[in-house]
Amino acid sequence: MKKVISVLTMFALLLFAFAGCSSDSGKSESSKPQAEKNTSQSDNASEDDNSTQSNANAADESKTTAGSNVIVVYFSRTGEQYSVGVIDEGNTAIVAKMIAEKTGADIFEILPETDYYPYTYTELTEVAKKEQNENARPAIKSALPVMSKYDTVFIGAPVWWGDWPMIMYTFFESANLSGKKLIPFSTHEGSGLSGFDSKLSAAVTDAEVLTGLSVRGSDCQNDKAGVKSKVNEWISGLGLS
Repeated sequence: MKKVISVLTMFALLLFAFAGCSSDSGKSESSKPQAEKNTSQSDNASEDDNSTQSNANAADESKTTAGSNVIVVYFSRTGEQYSVGVIDEGNTAIVAKMIAEKTGADIFEILPETDYYPYTYTELTEVAKKEQNENARPAIKSALPVMSKYDTVFIGAPVWWGDWPMIMYTFFESANLSGKKLIPFSTHEGSGLSGFDSKLSAAVTDAEVLTGLSVRGSDCQNDKAGVKSKVNEWISGLGLS
């Protein structure tokens, strides 16, 4: 009888041990899909992060290289202007932005350190004449661009008394324009380019001055599509690479 009881007891213990092993195995297997899922999500997140970083780097590179060897430098005025009345955006500024758009160039506006230029047209011409008579060199407000970055420089301004505004000579004499391609453009109401090219050559003797462009200020305000077409045709004919 004791032997029967011992056998039954041993059999019961074996059943209990087997059941416990089966239970542990079930828990282990059920945890694997969740672990694999988490690992997969982590890998995907890593791939997404790398892709995002790659796209960001590509965007930065595009910003860095676009138009990196060309710059448009200009001086422009708002306020009362001859034949067009009071304007909110300067004629030369309009042309400068068209050039930058066409070439992918950087752009820099020359602003006076002390803006004493009158808002009204007649008074402005009087100040401009006084500066010319004094061969003035008005100070420029902001630090100039690092010109060593650029091979080609478009330079524009309104014609003042048949010449560049005197603040442009401040730029010619302060910026390092040696060995560069310089391309003048003017806005006017009848005086055309007004010798901007020859005066620029005289001011910067060791640079190459290319064919300039003159645009009527009234066209800048009233026929922007026509001006844009003229600007694009001019740039295409310059043979810039």
